[in-house]
Amino acid sequence: MTQPITFPGLGLSFTIDPIAFSIFGMGIHWYGIIIATGFILAFLLANRDSKAFGINQNDIIDLLLIVTPFAIIGARLYYVVFEWSNYKNNLLEVFNIRHGGLAIYGGILTAVVVAYIFTKKRKINVWKFFDFLIPYVALAQSIGRWGNFVNQEAHGAETTLPWRMEIFDPSKMQRVAVHPTFLYESLWNLGLFFFLLWFRKKKKHEGEVFTLYLALYGFARFFIEGMRTDSLYIGTFRVSQMLAGLFFIACITLFFVRRHKHIKPEVNN
Repeated sequence: MTQPITFPGLGLSFTIDPIAFSIFGMGIHWYGIIIATGFILAFLLANRDSKAFGINQNDIIDLLLIVTPFAIIGARLYYVVFEWSNYKNNLLEVFNIRHGGLAIYGGILTAVVVAYIFTKKRKINVWKFFDFLIPYVALAQSIGRWGNFVNQEAHGAETTLPWRMEIFDPSKMQRVAVHPTFLYESLWNLGLFFFLLWFRKKKKHEGEVFTLYLALYGFARFFIEGMRTDSLYIGTFRVSQMLAGLFFIACITLFFVRRHKHIKPEVNN
């Protein structure tokens, strides 16, 4: 039985079956549909804007076709590595992503590596290409997070805040009111998308937009990850929170150091 998702403080209630429809007896999940929608919309917008920035549309299409499967594999491996105890006795389950278990940082890191190799092979200006594409990545993330809403996952700890989300917690066998951390990240990434689109026209040199994305996404994810109840751990440390903090510190430092180097000294006449 599908459990309703409610926002008691806002007077909202939703009952959504995680399975949208079935094909030949195989359930097609809303989670996958929503993530695919985010990818497609991001691609369409990037494709539309490419000519204005001197980006070859064929390069975008080819990159998407190459990077997508690798990003999914990277997201899955990242999750499996830090949840190995749940898979070591059933290795076939590693390949069953229909049961969940994709980590966004694993997907991002893998996608960046593959995209870097791709641009080098095509002799494309790496940082110009990354600066152009990265705002659309933020948009795809913003949309994709709603898959967590449908699955009633990736939520935070219990809270009494007016915008609390009430769901059924299988581990407690009761309904609980929690932080809608999926919503926090979705809204932040949507704002980041619009900010990066604006900043892309104001940048001083190549690589600034990409660097700001890593810094600002890391900033938000550091705090959001601290609220979540499903984090991956190394010992007592949340893996994604550590990565987010490192990305913020490293990338915001790099951003301002490079800005400082590009300031022209005043010449006294």
